[in-house]
Amino acid sequence: MNPLTVTAVPKPKRNFWNHDFSVKSWLLTEDHKRIGILYLLSITLFFFLGGVMAVLIRLELLTPAGDLVQAETYNKLFTMHGVVMVFFFLLPSIPAVFGNFLLPLMLGARDLAFPKLNLLSWYIYMVGGVFTLFVVFKGGVDTGWTFYTPYSSTYANSHVIAAALGIFITGFSSILTGVNFIATIHKMRAPGLTWFRLPLFVWSHYATSLIMVLGTPVVAITIVLVALERLFRLGVFDPELGGDPLLFQHLFWFYSHPAVYIMILPGMGVISEIIACFSRKRIFGYRFVAFSSMAIAALGFLVWGHHMFTTGQSVFASLVFSLLTFLVAIPSAIKVFNWTATLYKGSISFSTPMLYALGFIGLFAIGGLTGLFLGCLGLDIHVHDTYFIVAHFHYVMVGGMVMAFLGAIHFWWPKMTGFMYSEFLAKIAAAIIFVGFNMTFFPQFVLGYLGMPRRYHVYPEEFQVLNVLSTAGASILGFGFLLPAFYLIYSLKAGRRAGPDPWQAKGLEWTVDSPPHPHNFETVPVVTEGAYEYGPEEVKRG
Repeated sequence: MNPLTVTAVPKPKRNFWNHDFSVKSWLLTEDHKRIGILYLLSITLFFFLGGVMAVLIRLELLTPAGDLVQAETYNKLFTMHGVVMVFFFLLPSIPAVFGNFLLPLMLGARDLAFPKLNLLSWYIYMVGGVFTLFVVFKGGVDTGWTFYTPYSSTYANSHVIAAALGIFITGFSSILTGVNFIATIHKMRAPGLTWFRLPLFVWSHYATSLIMVLGTPVVAITIVLVALERLFRLGVFDPELGGDPLLFQHLFWFYSHPAVYIMILPGMGVISEIIACFSRKRIFGYRFVAFSSMAIAALGFLVWGHHMFTTGQSVFASLVFSLLTFLVAIPSAIKVFNWTATLYKGSISFSTPMLYALGFIGLFAIGGLTGLFLGCLGLDIHVHDTYFIVAHFHYVMVGGMVMAFLGAIHFWWPKMTGFMYSEFLAKIAAAIIFVGFNMTFFPQFVLGYLGMPRRYHVYPEEFQVLNVLSTAGASILGFGFLLPAFYLIYSLKAGRRAGPDPWQAKGLEWTVDSPPHPHNFETVPVVTEGAYEYGPEEVKRG
């Protein structure tokens, strides 16, 4: 039995799927669950668009000569791949989809604090996405997703302003979402749901929301300055006009390094939920894990300079940023160690969400450890702007965040839809993705250490074997990503009914019907115990 005390909820006659399924009802909805579904559909579209660009990049790198696309086209491919994946998939994916869908359910609320603002955030996201799609179909932009000046502000002969405008607009979606989450977590918790009874998923989204609200305006202003310099020849970043190109890097990375934690912190919250459920144990060191999310959010704003070790900044500044880089790794390590301790002597069930959680821990650990390599001044100078950086980033973002996103999809899909998927196909997909990912990106660590620079569409012949292995792995990974789309959609037609709590998990979201009806709870629930109170008898029982 779930230990949370909840007033009996009669079975609703309608849920958010089957009451008024018209297009208008969805486009004007204020139901946080429907808005989460709208985000899921939109984000999936951008994910597959970015994936197509990744396929073209890997096909170009199959041979040493640039024989598939020209250099300028290749520059546009890796730029648009980065822009689409970072700003329109990685940043919003878990907060926009699962934060929207689950936070009110986990808090015992009937909706987010500002439902109309929530819908507006989706529309803003879509408007920004339209600008980005316009750039894609008009030929792209070739500056790299970081838009480094003065090339982006002065010399690039591509649609920089349109791309910058799309990113600028989308930033407001993040800010509104962050404000909404913070207000909801502070003011709309159910009676008895104190701060230290909150699920760690909520803690991670609270920390993420702080970064969204504090950091996003900085990059928005920076992107506006790039556009203004490009339009009106203002001397902000271009040294020929009296500007400072390093100022752009300071402003950009002041946001963009904390943005890494906008991507990964919600994933860590997902992993905490899955680990607790499928090991049938309370998270070891709950308070340490909760405060580590806040520590990551705070320290993330202090390490931007480790992206600039080769820019000529002072050695003293580089030493400080190197130290802070090692320091920010500590709260991430706390989470990994505490997850591992939670698994110890647990009654572990290797269901599909658990496979993704274990994959996350392994791949994120590799990404995090290689991040420490890049925090070392000497080694960073050697591998700077090589494929070592590409591999590290993808181990953190794809190996970490995307694995967490897939884990969340498989964990909460029964709650979102009311149907179970094929566990057999789901486990096969998880194995294919794990193998394909490592085949794709681990060879890139070796390539980078050997000196292959990133963002080049030609390379010496001695690097071909590793590039062929990487491209073969990308083919496997792409198939692995397509497989869940098949069986999840099929489950809507032929899946068995899930029931309120198919995993025997703890938490308020598992006490309501699957899918929940429009207002979540008929009466206000009362929480009497902490999160993840499975108890020793459940560990023994499994």
